[in-house]
Amino acid sequence: MNTKEYISSGIIESYILGHASPEEAGILECVMKNNAEVKEAFEEAQKTLEHLATAQAVTPPSDLKAKIWNKIQQEQTVEEVTPALSTDISDVKTHREITQQVRTQTTTPWKTYAVAASALFLVSVAGNLFWMNSQSASKKEMSLLIADKKHQDQAMQKMNQKLDMFSNPDMQMVMLKGVEKHTEAKAMVFWDKKTKEVYLNAEKLPKAPAGMQYQLWAIDEGKPVDAGMYTEDKDSRIALANIPKAQAFAITLEKEGGSKVPTMENMFVMGGI
Repeated sequence: MNTKEYISSGIIESYILGHASPEEAGILECVMKNNAEVKEAFEEAQKTLEHLATAQAVTPPSDLKAKIWNKIQQEQTVEEVTPALSTDISDVKTHREITQQVRTQTTTPWKTYAVAASALFLVSVAGNLFWMNSQSASKKEMSLLIADKKHQDQAMQKMNQKLDMFSNPDMQMVMLKGVEKHTEAKAMVFWDKKTKEVYLNAEKLPKAPAGMQYQLWAIDEGKPVDAGMYTEDKDSRIALANIPKAQAFAITLEKEGGSKVPTMENMFVMGGI
């Protein structure tokens, strides 16, 4: 077995995921010490798998839940302040002054009550408006929290599906690296050795422009074979095609719906098996 065959055998991925036997792990560690190409392939595989394991991590704001529940449970306390009636009466009052004071006190209470009632009404209206605004804000923030939770659950579900594929001994992983024009692009093909079904993880490809779509190609004896059209809802979850044999895979950007032959100038990534 030559170096390329050894790299494509899947032993590197098995070692990283902890599925390699002690004997296989010992051999790989020995080979990496003496073979720069194998060591480079190992480091590249490690980076790719680490990226796939963290690419969809979604963390909602740490204080969002607490803030929502605090607002829902918040109670408004209105303190009613009644001004004290101060009567500054001199130590010595005349009969006329006392009579005038009694007359004034008996003719003005309704004004005091009216002012107090008006104040209480305004406080009540303000309190209701505050409560309504708080409820509206709480409902809006609760909706955001539920949406974030749903998005997080979907991301976790996708991640679990990928981990299942990583740990499947029948699944061969083929790394696709960016070509000269797109050196930052990356993708990974999962090829089931038993069913021959091909899955694709293409999160490291730029978002396709409107009216365009990524197309996967299997290279068999130098000839490109259509291996299916990629969409985000199929990512690592739905098989794109059934490919009996291939020596390499590549991805091109085509018009929506695909092409019968690959547009070579629009090739983004390619990888050999």
